[in-house]
Amino acid sequence: MEIAYSLSIALQSHQQLIIATIITLLSLLLAVRSFFKRPHKSNALRPVTSTGKKEPEEATSSPPCNCSCSCNGTSHSAVFLNGGSAGPLQEGMVTADVSKVAAERQSGASMMEQLVPEITTHALSYLDYPSLCRLSMTNSLMRKAANDDNAWKALYHKDFTLEQDSVTPVNGWKAYYAATRAIMNVNAEFFNIIRDRSLQAMSRFWLNADYVKCVHASGELFSGYNAVIQSWQLAFNWEQGVDFQVIDVRARVLTDMAWVTMKTFVDMDNGAFNMTNVFEFHNGRWYLVHHHSSVMLADGDVEQQIVHG
Repeated sequence: MEIAYSLSIALQSHQQLIIATIITLLSLLLAVRSFFKRPHKSNALRPVTSTGKKEPEEATSSPPCNCSCSCNGTSHSAVFLNGGSAGPLQEGMVTADVSKVAAERQSGASMMEQLVPEITTHALSYLDYPSLCRLSMTNSLMRKAANDDNAWKALYHKDFTLEQDSVTPVNGWKAYYAATRAIMNVNAEFFNIIRDRSLQAMSRFWLNADYVKCVHASGELFSGYNAVIQSWQLAFNWEQGVDFQVIDVRARVLTDMAWVTMKTFVDMDNGAFNMTNVFEFHNGRWYLVHHHSSVMLADGDVEQQIVHG
């Protein structure tokens, strides 16, 4: 049992390395396969005499051809040099030559280019945010694969939420993922300030404007920057540092506005709070402009409130 558990832990810790190894091996297999599928010169098409022997090639004065065409070592450039024109056979051979060169170039393409897009997206979905960024810096082909919009959309759904599946970000899912992660980090800083009871940090966190508003869990509304900061000063003086447990965090980010909803617990026995933070983007950073906190009602309280209402 301990051996199996250790093996599972080792596989999880090296998951990204295993995936990279599999991709590399698949690429090598495709390259070997394409090499053996290339057409080779054959003498099977030489005319056969009545004695059953292959007729030897006629000697020509033209120098051997070093091109990659199917002229069997004979150059057809003399036809054009003497003022002649290409017949149907020569035109067909030229077309075949172009197709052959294109096929040979394609056979050396990257495995990521030959894979179905859905398979590539599924393979990249196993990578986390830092790994996908590092992959995009390896080479041009990996950068193209790692910047695929579907890969970032899948990563967004895995890390954040499936609620915004119908959203079409203006600048693509990679930019939207980065903006969402940034606002999540800013929202986490809000709880760090409460834990540290730093009034100075809270003052910098809010936008200095007369339209900002704050509703604490007591239900009291504070409007305007000065009133909001004074409310936090009273809260920090009355209460000890609170270590919130935050769950069900959901964010929606627009160009210059974002809002985050979440559930918070001081401890599991004393119930939870529904919280909403609204941010605005000014001068290169996000500022809090609205905070609302309310006690989450239990099922019985909800039914009683509906009856009284």
